[in-house]
Amino acid sequence: MSERRAVVAGHADFAEGVISAVAQIAGRAEVFLPLSNRDLSAKDVEREMRTLVSEPNVTTIFTDLPAGSCTMAARRLLRERPDLVLVTGANLASLLEFVFSEQANAAETARYAVERGRTALAAIENEGGARRGD
Repeated sequence: MSERRAVVAGHADFAEGVISAVAQIAGRAEVFLPLSNRDLSAKDVEREMRTLVSEPNVTTIFTDLPAGSCTMAARRLLRERPDLVLVTGANLASLLEFVFSEQANAAETARYAVERGRTALAAIENEGGARRGD
């Protein structure tokens, strides 16, 4: 069984949603601890995040937006905990890479997750135009 290794934090149900998707696809939701900023002040977010990252083996924080309240709280915690790694702009592909990663340390695992999340983004256009009857 996998151990808890990361916090996923963001707006509304972002964390619960992507963790639920990881559970459905990979059966490994237990790797993540969710945090929503819903109805929380900046200080509340930081306090909640501090509690979550105090769990053994939790060394990575994934957030939804680079300048959101969860990311700002994580950045403050990074000043106190040099072992923490922050990944902003997290998506499902990055979380799946993280749960299956066998890298030696949190920073290396996070880099692989970021790269996977980045390569999963694509803009696909209809090159042939719309066809009738499709």
